[in-house]
Amino acid sequence: MSRADEIFIQNCKDILENGIWDTDRAVRTRWDDGTPAHTIKKFCVVNRYDLAEEFPILTVRRIFWKSAIDELLWIWQAKSNNVRELRTRVWDAWADENGSIGKAYGYQLGVKHHYPEGDMDQVSEMALYPCAYSMTFNVTGDRLNAILNQRSQDMLTANNWNVVQYAVLTLMMAQVSGLKPGEFVHVIADAHIYDRHVDAVKELIRHEPKPAPKFTLDPAVTDFYKFTRDSFTMEGYKYSDFAGKIPVAL
Repeated sequence: MSRADEIFIQNCKDILENGIWDTDRAVRTRWDDGTPAHTIKKFCVVNRYDLAEEFPILTVRRIFWKSAIDELLWIWQAKSNNVRELRTRVWDAWADENGSIGKAYGYQLGVKHHYPEGDMDQVSEMALYPCAYSMTFNVTGDRLNAILNQRSQDMLTANNWNVVQYAVLTLMMAQVSGLKPGEFVHVIADAHIYDRHVDAVKELIRHEPKPAPKFTLDPAVTDFYKFTRDSFTMEGYKYSDFAGKIPVAL
């Protein structure tokens, strides 16, 4: 069994069995038909992945890992906040008429900020408040470890997408630093499942997990900004089919 599958299944079972519903509260998020999008949640979920052992990608459903890496490079290399420069369409719903998602994600990495008294609060200029908001790297011996802090996590649509992205980022940083990959730790303040996702989650966690695939980086790349989407390969990625539609709450 893939360790990523094991963690995901444990998380989802714990949320469904022991989580707290917010159906008694007003919520900001809505479904396409205007119905409030309620969630069942757990506070402070911490998951650990040993990148020296295996690459943490789900097999109980297909994860479009190339698209996840495209988004990672869009943020961390291009430092862009314009969805027109992104191959995938996952951010389109939050973009304005010019394709911008405001002063979020890539924008934050691309400029040097000063906050003298009177400066406008930049959070108000973001189309979506950042979910993944900090990445801490740590060198222990000859290994590079990392901690991703996330304020909010939609477990069905985004959990393993983010795990794949930031595991890849850790591997990239390790390679260009001449270090071996160590642990990737994912800290989630609000881990939740939306009401209209419950049935899909129950179906997914019944799937039989498969072994983790082999993920490799082009060993010739020693400059972080020289990585491209073609610098990564995945061998033996087998996954369970999932034909259900996954609505996204906005």
